[in-house]
Amino acid sequence: MPYDAEILVVGCGNILFKDDGFGPEVIKALEEYFKDREKPDNVMFIDAGTGGPHFVFSLPHEEWKKMIVVDVVEFNAEPGTLRKFDVTEIPKGSYENMHTWPVSQPLHELSEKIDVVVIGCKPKEISAPNVEMGLTPPVKKAIPRAIQMILDEIGVSK
Repeated sequence: MPYDAEILVVGCGNILFKDDGFGPEVIKALEEYFKDREKPDNVMFIDAGTGGPHFVFSLPHEEWKKMIVVDVVEFNAEPGTLRKFDVTEIPKGSYENMHTWPVSQPLHELSEKIDVVVIGCKPKEISAPNVEMGLTPPVKKAIPRAIQMILDEIGVSK
């Protein structure tokens, strides 16, 4: 399936490691939200998992105008806190997924072509390498607010 929408909402993470599954869980909740509502034709939701972001971020399509990345991000806040990051706020090489693959570099490069924002949630616990499915309560509680932030970014009123 080509990722040929103007706006991509990309959930990153691994549902097997507690809060690392935040991005995919938000994508699932967005799909549920739009089950009974009309989703804008120019928007696509993608559960990119853990390895997928590198392919999605590095293979831009000519139609892309904006990418909204949804993921856990370590920053100074209470678990479950959400923050919108501009790619320029993320130092190159500092944002990595749990497998220590640098994610910020392809995002920096992509941001030279399209608008890129990261909606980051402060995790409480990432259980890797132990498999523990399910988000912690503060991170799960952040999903509705993350959806509202995404709706604002894509220009949809709730």
